[in-house]
Amino acid sequence: MASNDFDLSGARWGKSSYSNGDGGNCVEVAQGHPALVPVRDSKTARSGGPVLLFRTPAWAAFVATLKRP
Repeated sequence: MASNDFDLSGARWGKSSYSNGDGGNCVEVAQGHPALVPVRDSKTARSGGPVLLFRTPAWAAFVATLKRP
């Protein structure tokens, strides 16, 4: 049986450059996973909050859409 577990214990998380220090909308993305892009809310990260896993092509399409004028 395949496992749905994904080890993020060594993940290098980076906060969005659009996040600020007032506790508002803070998105973090982990790097170093070629096939998947882990994304989490930094406000819930310390409490073990959920992590969303996107396939790399889907994440790239999402970001490209955000950058369109």
